[in-house]
Amino acid sequence: MKIEYYNLYTHFILITQNRMPLIVENYRERLEKYITGIVNNNNSKTYSIYANPEHVHLLVSRSSKISEETMLTIISDSSAKFIHDNKLCTERFAWQQSASAFSVSKTDVDKVCKYILNQPIHHQKMSIAEEYNKFLKQYQKTLKWDIIS
Repeated sequence: MKIEYYNLYTHFILITQNRMPLIVENYRERLEKYITGIVNNNNSKTYSIYANPEHVHLLVSRSSKISEETMLTIISDSSAKFIHDNKLCTERFAWQQSASAFSVSKTDVDKVCKYILNQPIHHQKMSIAEEYNKFLKQYQKTLKWDIIS
């Protein structure tokens, strides 16, 4: 069946290999613009993005024609190549082999955008490990583990 209208907001988190702080501030905006271009070239839209030294948050309105996994694979493969080709990192750059994708309701888009853009201040108070565990606990609460009989 063809889907004509969709509203699929996803908050993605990509983490560098071994959480190494490989994304330097001098190249942060360049990487963010490149990733935004990748998203746009896949019939999707970036609402907000912030590249921390060891992880990237982005909120995307994703095309129904592309899965979360496919989108992240394209972003991670293309951005790693971009970083290598443009020598934006002095060490060998790699993303972890797994990432996260959290669904976001339309009513929470503004809140998530502000959260993403507030990353520098946020990470003065909380490490990436603490942040990630908080996300997992928050989203686990929304899952229902009841067995249907």
